[in-house]
Amino acid sequence: MLDFSAVLPYLHMFGAGTLITIRASIVAVLLGLAIGVAVGALRVLPFASLLRMLAAAYVYVIRGTPLLIQLFFIYFGLPSLGLNLPAFTSGVIGLGINSGGYVAEIVRGGIEAVPKGQWEAAKVLGLSYLQTMRYIILPQAIRNMLPAFGNEFVTLVKESSLLSTLAITELTMVGQQVRSVTYASFETFALVGLIYLLLTSVTSNALSWIEKRWQVR
Repeated sequence: MLDFSAVLPYLHMFGAGTLITIRASIVAVLLGLAIGVAVGALRVLPFASLLRMLAAAYVYVIRGTPLLIQLFFIYFGLPSLGLNLPAFTSGVIGLGINSGGYVAEIVRGGIEAVPKGQWEAAKVLGLSYLQTMRYIILPQAIRNMLPAFGNEFVTLVKESSLLSTLAITELTMVGQQVRSVTYASFETFALVGLIYLLLTSVTSNALSWIEKRWQVR
């Protein structure tokens, strides 16, 4: 028989872990967006350059290696080079850098989906590359990117569970701690799963609302 009464006394711990998960996800999303937009824009430069090659290499490495290894590299590897970062900072940076690699490809695909006639029209108007990107290309490309952005953000919320491997007391780590005390494994992780489902549902609905509002405009 299932008995959730064993985990009820620890609801305050689940709440605290959920807040840490939310905070880490928000910061990582913002970092991933900043990195992804910059790298994605470099990936579509109209001329070959060192920056374009570096951007391509970044995406190749990030998408070709596991997120867990990237987290371990930042938290356990960088100290050997003299750079010691707190666990939460390392985790958020790792999530943001990883997300940035996928966001960059979303941005690249969205920009390349804009008809080339838009670029030609901008040249006729005498706009520079940066002006064309800012005022003409990106506003159109963002509409195409929104669904993919939504999927990436939801994925990032779920992947934040890997922060538990760095001993960060986010939601998954709290679940492990409660399970070790109560031995109610099924009830504990059922509750953890429900909380993650709630977080991803709220995120998905919010992004769907933003997407609809953007399309209307």
